[in-house]
Amino acid sequence: MQEAKYDIAIVGGGIVGLAIGYQIQREFPKLNLIILEKEKELAFHQTGRNSGVIHSGLYYKPDSFRAKNCVKGRKQLIQFAKENNIKYDICGKIVLAVTNQEATQLEHLKLNGEQNGLVDLKILTPQEFKKIEPNAEGIAALSVPQSGIIDYKEVCNKFAKLIKQMNPNSKIALNCELLDIDDGLLFSTKGKFKVEHTIFCGGLFSDRLAKKDKVKLDMQIVSFRGDYYQLSDLSKSKVNNLIYPVPNPEFPFLGVHFTRMMNGDIECGPNAVFSFKREGYKKTDFSWKDSLEVLSFIGSWRLFINHWKFGLKEYKRAFSKVLFLKELQKMIPTLKIEDIIVGRSGVRAMALCNDGEIIDDFKIVQNKNNLHILNAPSPAATACLAIGQQIMEKAKLQFNLKN
Repeated sequence: MQEAKYDIAIVGGGIVGLAIGYQIQREFPKLNLIILEKEKELAFHQTGRNSGVIHSGLYYKPDSFRAKNCVKGRKQLIQFAKENNIKYDICGKIVLAVTNQEATQLEHLKLNGEQNGLVDLKILTPQEFKKIEPNAEGIAALSVPQSGIIDYKEVCNKFAKLIKQMNPNSKIALNCELLDIDDGLLFSTKGKFKVEHTIFCGGLFSDRLAKKDKVKLDMQIVSFRGDYYQLSDLSKSKVNNLIYPVPNPEFPFLGVHFTRMMNGDIECGPNAVFSFKREGYKKTDFSWKDSLEVLSFIGSWRLFINHWKFGLKEYKRAFSKVLFLKELQKMIPTLKIEDIIVGRSGVRAMALCNDGEIIDDFKIVQNKNNLHILNAPSPAATACLAIGQQIMEKAKLQFNLKN
């Protein structure tokens, strides 16, 4: 098998890995990089199956990496899109309260967003929010003008193109799955690569890649599938931009919401159900290995026990279009069963500690000459350039990178 040499390898061709590669290559154009992606195309999994939303930074705990990277990364992403002719739309969104209890939470959300640097947030009356979303029904809404939409797959392909332009010796290796790691040697389905340093951005497989690199872990990735519906062509006009529910602080998911996509489609969803396969996009997908790994992990059982009522409700909705519709009708009551059609599905990597607590911030660890991005939760796509810059600075220091 052929052995090629590179200064830095990045394992994972999603938006985080590519943004890191782009930031490193821009800072150190003479370094030879290789990005290993096991699929036939870039952004095949979480990146290519997310909602395409440019997040504002509204929800995240102030001073957390999620909050800082989201706000900073959003500005960098918009600038990058402008410079590279990538279509985007800062259309804004409303967070819709449909009960009195939810309405009282809007003020807290507004304050949280303002602490994260957002401006012009405004709580709207029904008369006011109906000027934005005429078909929405509720008690009040929070207007968030910074939110928008973009095609993250297009962003990824642009990162890859620019990396090659900056250094023709750098390589994007598709259909290249990492098999093993041994002291600077990467064994893959496309041969052996000798590298000085490796940055792992494996998403759904970040924990398994860390184990290959002999990292001792106190966490594990558990996958959750999210199913989407789309509004039919006749009902698309019922949503103009983005309509989100008020999040339940007891649960780690935002709840179903309406999202206008860059192609004009309106997606509604997702739900959130445990997936019996890490890359299981169908309701019936199953893997013995993945399932046994999760079910033998004490953190999974603690999560399930703590949230079993929520989980049961989500499972019922996953197999019932009627129940899914009822959830959507809380925000747009005029929707009918024929207005929604089955859409795509995505799988989210959730990092769980041994005690069952969800790691809700970025988790990055160093192991000898390598770096592992063990957790990059939403808004990782929005924040990709800020994350890439952060990892580049970390690599510059710890890898002693020089041009």
